[in-house]
Amino acid sequence: MKTEYACCVYLGDELARYAFGNNHPFGPLRHSAFSNALYQKNLDQHVDILRPVAATQEILELFHEHEYIEKVKDLSESGGGYLDQGDTPAFSGMYDAALTVAGTVCDAIDRLVDNEYTKAFVPIAGLHHARRHTAAGFCVINDCGIAIEYLRHKHHINRIAYIDIDAHHGDGVFYSFENDPDLIFVDFHEDGRFLYPGTGNITETGKGGAKGTKLNFPMPPGAGNELFMQAWPRAEEFIRTGKPEFVLIQCGADSICGDPITHMAYTECVHKHVVTSVCRIANEFCGGRVVALGGGGYNLDNIAKTWTTVVSAMIEVDRI
Repeated sequence: MKTEYACCVYLGDELARYAFGNNHPFGPLRHSAFSNALYQKNLDQHVDILRPVAATQEILELFHEHEYIEKVKDLSESGGGYLDQGDTPAFSGMYDAALTVAGTVCDAIDRLVDNEYTKAFVPIAGLHHARRHTAAGFCVINDCGIAIEYLRHKHHINRIAYIDIDAHHGDGVFYSFENDPDLIFVDFHEDGRFLYPGTGNITETGKGGAKGTKLNFPMPPGAGNELFMQAWPRAEEFIRTGKPEFVLIQCGADSICGDPITHMAYTECVHKHVVTSVCRIANEFCGGRVVALGGGGYNLDNIAKTWTTVVSAMIEVDRI
């Protein structure tokens, strides 16, 4: 059923609960920083605000190994320990929070496939480091990988474009689908020689039959808008050549100047340009279907201005 607006945004306390405490970079105020800015800018008058949705364990296991999800459940109950080598602490209620992130992203996919909307934004999502068997880098699960598997298993959509402009390389997505020729992968990130996770070399373009279906753009620390804009046309043409049936974009705000744990110097203009470009490609090839995921970002002001810019771009592209 088509609605009045082309774009929906998911907000709710259930999403905000995916956080590691007030003293952790991935804290609970990230959600409210975005939500408050969305209402202050009156963007709620141009989108539908939807509630988060919980997934089932079966949906998590489209991507993740069963044994790992059982470990998440166990540590969620105890509320202590680490899920990896020290980056991703367990917290009480973690399993339910992970179900909400994954379920909300999958609900967005369902609504776009059902033609209720053409664009969707999920702020607390884009957890791109987790692997099939383990957590990594603040990511208990990998909702990006789950989304790709969900599109294929439920909706039989195989040709998917995944674009990632977070400061950190989306290694959990890249290596999980490195041999997959139907995943069009484009990732701009701070050079791995200087930033976690240390991956995403320009020579990594896929393996086997998937060679040439992936593009990694390691950017030097301090890279600004000009350097990004010089590189983007190659990525844009690469995505267009791939003719995607669905588009996922991870819009991490930690590539904006002033983030406390990265060294990039973009402004939100980069995110506006990328989202507009990608949405136009989606309009050309797949009925405009784009799900945008918030990703990283640890400066609350940057989160507010960057993610509202993403939503604004998604609104405006369908007015042109």
